[in-house]
Amino acid sequence: MQIKQFEDKNLAHYSYAIMSECEKKIVLIDPARNPQQYIDYAKENQAQITGVIETHPHADFVSSHLEFYTTLGATIYASKIVDATYPHQSFDDGEYIQLGKIKLSAINTPGHSPDSICILLEHDGKQKAVFTGDTLFIGDCGRPDLRPGKGNAKEEAEKLAKQMYHSLRDKLVPLNDDTIVYPAHGAGTLCGKALSKANSSTISEEKKTNWSLKQQTEEEFVKELLSDQPFVPAYFSFDVELNKKGAAAFNESTNAVNIGEPVINQSNASRLNRTFWIVDVRDEEDYKKGHLPHSVNLMKEAKFETWLGSIIKPNELFYIAASGENSLKEAIARTAAIGYEAQVEEAFVLEYNEVTQEKIDVNKFEEHTNDYTIVDVRNKSEVKEKKIFENSISIPLGELRENVSKIPVDKPIVVHCASGYRSAAGSSLLQSQLNGQVKVFDLGEAVKKFM
Repeated sequence: MQIKQFEDKNLAHYSYAIMSECEKKIVLIDPARNPQQYIDYAKENQAQITGVIETHPHADFVSSHLEFYTTLGATIYASKIVDATYPHQSFDDGEYIQLGKIKLSAINTPGHSPDSICILLEHDGKQKAVFTGDTLFIGDCGRPDLRPGKGNAKEEAEKLAKQMYHSLRDKLVPLNDDTIVYPAHGAGTLCGKALSKANSSTISEEKKTNWSLKQQTEEEFVKELLSDQPFVPAYFSFDVELNKKGAAAFNESTNAVNIGEPVINQSNASRLNRTFWIVDVRDEEDYKKGHLPHSVNLMKEAKFETWLGSIIKPNELFYIAASGENSLKEAIARTAAIGYEAQVEEAFVLEYNEVTQEKIDVNKFEEHTNDYTIVDVRNKSEVKEKKIFENSISIPLGELRENVSKIPVDKPIVVHCASGYRSAAGSSLLQSQLNGQVKVFDLGEAVKKFM
């Protein structure tokens, strides 16, 4: 038996391949959009991918489950509660998959979503591992406020939080102490709020250290779970629905993105629809030296997908601008990770600029902070923990586009976050939306001087 863990650091996502060495068959759990790494693993081991298990319809990334069905004939397993429209086999309490000496059993664990399941792996009749999806994380549990349903969002979240309390205690805590815990996410995901950087644990260790498993009343648990959850990106509900029907094949879909001629002059730039956002993935230094109007600077670092899906809305057309062809292809692939590739009107290499963004004089700012309107684009929980500038306005980056009107324009604006990535995005967005009404500066990494 082999258990292979795959990590997508950009989305803090873990997926798994479980291989029966005697049968040379593989079952995947929660695979990412690009199937290539799993195909390569199967080839390396001369094995066949025969099944894909979805622990729930994911909100933060798009799965490749349908592609494995259409290209390899792999069976997709999901809870019947999902109401999936792709071909699948129900996988709920009492149902299991036999893979040589491996038995994979479904455990219904509503809480993160109504349709969440965990998968218990037994080998030769002994409990070895449990794949917990977004139910149990290392140090935390899944948030219950991402699937509001058709009712009152607050009431639905409270209902799911109560279900989570019992799923953890009735379904997972009773497992053997030495059972290894393999979650679908690690630190950095927005599917929880206090995850460890560890990529696995045990039931015993989680019972000792995980706040969600400690002795507490249902009321205490619900109150804690619902408090200080991070924002919900705009694309989350879109991805849930896309995962419930299944996404198009990765290569086919990314290859269909229109790659236009490089924009090297005004004539080239004139072909662009100026009402569409341009997602400029170049380094901030290049961006500030010059860019096109109506651009937002989202560099291809970790969290690119999250901020793309927070600022650009589902089904909204946009452009991608990059410094070179390789960078462009990488940006398209990462756009596809959240199912946004069909929204790309055109992707192009940018070598022409119309607008610059003036750099901030940090010393001048430090001496006269009251002469600026300071916008803090960190998450609310970060601001609650420590406010860096007392007179700042707090608007998380994911909510900035809709709240520009709340920012006074009688003084120059300085945008900051905790390290520089979000402030580069936020300041570029404000500069584009305010369109010259006021100067907008990015404090960038200089924020560390004030922390």
